Amino acid sequence: MTSTFPDISISTERLVLRALEDDDVAALTEMMNDEMVAAWTAVPQPYTEDGARSWITDYAPTERRAGRGLDLAVTEFLTQRLVGIIQLAKTNWHVRSAELSYIIAPWARGEGYASEAALATAQWLFREQKFERVELRTAADNTASQQVAQKIGCISEGVLRGACIARTRTEDGNWTDVRTDYIVWSLLPEDLDGVGEQFADSGFTSFSDWN
Repeated sequence: MTSTFPDISISTERLVLRALEDDDVAALTEMMNDEMVAAWTAVPQPYTEDGARSWITDYAPTERRAGRGLDLAVTEFLTQRLVGIIQLAKTNWHVRSAELSYIIAPWARGEGYASEAALATAQWLFREQKFERVELRTAADNTASQQVAQKIGCISEGVLRGACIARTRTEDGNWTDVRTDYIVWSLLPEDLDGVGEQFADSGFTSFSDWN
């Protein structure tokens, strides 16, 4: 029998992580058309509302029910505004591992939202789903993403040379593919020891509320 993820909501002091909803279409479309998202992800450009709606109504529910992955909207607790996306993919239920990635809207960057959401997701995976490994892959030049991995306690395991396709703007304003390296990071349950306290010292709550 195929294992599957539950329809989950995870709450922190500042954020609520929940399933994507129809009302997220406009904000999701705007976020995915950001220059940094285009540069460091494989999201189609330009990103359309039809693409966002298909992700929300078809792709995300199918991946969750099939046990392949989980897509969560990251929203501000007070305003309910969409600040980003957390995605679990390449799930292996026998090994109890998954690859985690994150995207944060440009207006919400620099607030620690990516680290807070990623840590909350990892804690939920380890404690409630009994996972044993979370993997992250960051492009070699994507220092912001690497800082998130380090902040939540990830350990760098090595470099996959030439394994990442990023994008850069050409002189005519179009996007072109650029090959670069992936840095591979891992997070195990024991790596989280003390990480929650570090976040609490920064003014963040512990990530223990989910339903």
